[in-house]
Amino acid sequence: MSTNLEGVISSETSLQPAVDLDATLKPRRAEERKVGMLDYSFMWIGDGVNLGNMTLGASLIVAGSATLNLFQTFAAAILAIGIISIVFSLNDRAGYRTGIPYVVQLRMSFGEKGAVISSLLRGIPAIVWYGFQSWIGGTALNEIVKIVTNGSFDNIFTCFVVLQVVQIWLSLYGFHAIKWVETLVSVVIGLALLYVLGVLLTSYREPIAANWVTAKGSWGLPFFAFIMMFMGNYAAIFLSAADYSRELRPGISDKKRSLLYFSPITVAYGLTLTIGAMLAAATGITNPVKAFAIVVNNNYITFIVSSFIILGVIGVNMVANIIAPTYVITLLTKVKYKPAAIITGLLALCAFPWVLVQDSSAKGLGLFILIYSAFLGPIVSILLVEFYILRKQQIHVEELYKKDGQFSGFNPAALIAMLLGAGAAFLLVDLAWIIGVVVGGLSYYLLTRFAFKGSSFKKGTIFEE
Repeated sequence: MSTNLEGVISSETSLQPAVDLDATLKPRRAEERKVGMLDYSFMWIGDGVNLGNMTLGASLIVAGSATLNLFQTFAAAILAIGIISIVFSLNDRAGYRTGIPYVVQLRMSFGEKGAVISSLLRGIPAIVWYGFQSWIGGTALNEIVKIVTNGSFDNIFTCFVVLQVVQIWLSLYGFHAIKWVETLVSVVIGLALLYVLGVLLTSYREPIAANWVTAKGSWGLPFFAFIMMFMGNYAAIFLSAADYSRELRPGISDKKRSLLYFSPITVAYGLTLTIGAMLAAATGITNPVKAFAIVVNNNYITFIVSSFIILGVIGVNMVANIIAPTYVITLLTKVKYKPAAIITGLLALCAFPWVLVQDSSAKGLGLFILIYSAFLGPIVSILLVEFYILRKQQIHVEELYKKDGQFSGFNPAALIAMLLGAGAAFLLVDLAWIIGVVVGGLSYYLLTRFAFKGSSFKKGTIFEE
């Protein structure tokens, strides 16, 4: 499908919004988009090669036994990555074609005030992930300091705070700082992980084979639950796809952008999930940093690998966990971007990330993903139904920014559909994401068609009265 903006929006992308917003939330003009295809690919590779994804792989090993074997793990991962790439490429078009961010895109379905609720459901998980990734990075920094001080210093929490301060400082430079951070992270972390993979294959083949590769596993609920957990891990990111695609240079076809998601995610996720499962199978520890220290057992290598881990943490937070909640805080408080980024970093300090992952099990992380994805599934399906079915990809950008315009207030159809989708998802939390998507999207279509007659949100849709 063509990426030409003509016929997609009803106003110039250089419009001045009627609402007093920080420039961050205004439509991104073509000349402001500086991210190319290569930079975009490196961004998603850098986002994928991180300790959170490695911990997701480690979560397959519970009390030394795998819930899925090697083949089942890869089958689940391929299915999940395929679905993720499709949803990502579908949901990125609104932002790519108009330059609007996610928090503004939400207004089409939820309304100006309703978007506050739905944006919080994206922002809060991102802040928790921000804190969790930083805690893992703080653990790695602590390993480095222990080596440098010959064991006289050992305080993960202090290292966690120090790393968080560094990330807050980096986040002040905005989206454009991501390009050079992610390029560095992608190359360096990729090489480090390949080295660790070699060590595991040569020195730990027997426990890995016994505890994971040849395990009985399951093709039942645990298999599908892992797919849902995998997708839930990405749910918050592809929900706010507009925040990323609006920075991408114009003129890239929908098909090429789809490959910009599928290829990097496959490479990055495949590598990190595999190493995470192998580390847990070899050591029985699901915290990758601590498992690394056991597997490598060399201060020099541990120093280097831990440094790479810290880079990975910074990289994934820059992409996935800082920009989106910062936009949400900007929307809610009307503060400028930099103060909002500082607030985001401080909130991540209070996320208690050490509760999610213990040495013996990462089930807390998995449960957290499944719970919040129960809400994100319905939201993404509502956005897709709105854009593709109800509005036929036609967006009136100027209306989205009017304080008392068509999209002011709440859209009850979207809020009810979201709650119905989330409620249905909680009936079977292991399959929360897909249940929420189906129920939420179908409910929104039916409510928009048959309920709330005279609603301004029907204007411009196939159900306009």
